[in-house]
Amino acid sequence: LALLALLALLAAEEPLLNVCMDAKHHKSEPGPEGKLYDQCSPWKDNACCTANTSSEAHRDQSLLYNFNWNHCGVMPPKCKRHFIQDTCLYECSPNLGPWIEQAASSWRRERILHVPLCREDCEEWWEDCKDALTCRENWHQGWNWATGTNRCPWGSMCRPFSQVFPHPKDLCEKIWSSSFRLSPERRGSGRCIQMWFDPAQGNPNVAVARYYAWRKRSPPAQVENGAPHRDPAVPALPWCVLLLLPLALVLLPERAGGSHGWGSL
Repeated sequence: LALLALLALLAAEEPLLNVCMDAKHHKSEPGPEGKLYDQCSPWKDNACCTANTSSEAHRDQSLLYNFNWNHCGVMPPKCKRHFIQDTCLYECSPNLGPWIEQAASSWRRERILHVPLCREDCEEWWEDCKDALTCRENWHQGWNWATGTNRCPWGSMCRPFSQVFPHPKDLCEKIWSSSFRLSPERRGSGRCIQMWFDPAQGNPNVAVARYYAWRKRSPPAQVENGAPHRDPAVPALPWCVLLLLPLALVLLPERAGGSHGWGSL
């Protein structure tokens, strides 16, 4: 019983890990999805999205939000793949907990804010989209929805991304109301979220979420001194767990009785 209480308390210390946000198409909790479509497939082992959501994420005018990528002419495929991957990350990832915030919106109760996107992901997104056209800097607001889908507001002009977003930082940080921030860190650093990863190599965003969850629960002085010596995946034991440890150590030998459970250690 003491060990069960200990495990429950440890789990309660990590509410930011392996979670789905409370939003329009997200599942209540992550789990396996064997048939995620195309660019969303890296999350099939543990996803916050369903197969249908992953399929809709690839449509030019998705039923997810009635949003049309081609509002200023056909978006080039090399650019569109980044927006599809962005959608897959948003809908499917269970590793965005440290950046989930409350949202005052009719279509979602939570959102992500200032997710540190790896520098390469942001730079490649900008490079592949710089010649595409758009009429809006912030795609969360300001559209003409009179036809049921997003259209450029009256009087606006379609311009190249490179003019609307002069630098990669502008694109990543402005297009979705600061959902992302451009991180100075690179892929593989364990300090930034990757939109692109090879599932055969494991999901690198798991360790990133653990690190930022540790930063959120640690005193500022400890954070300034750098990462803990132990793996940040291992949470600091709260005082109530420390009080239970002696009890667990007393009860376990008693439960073991005359068995060899501890004799070989």
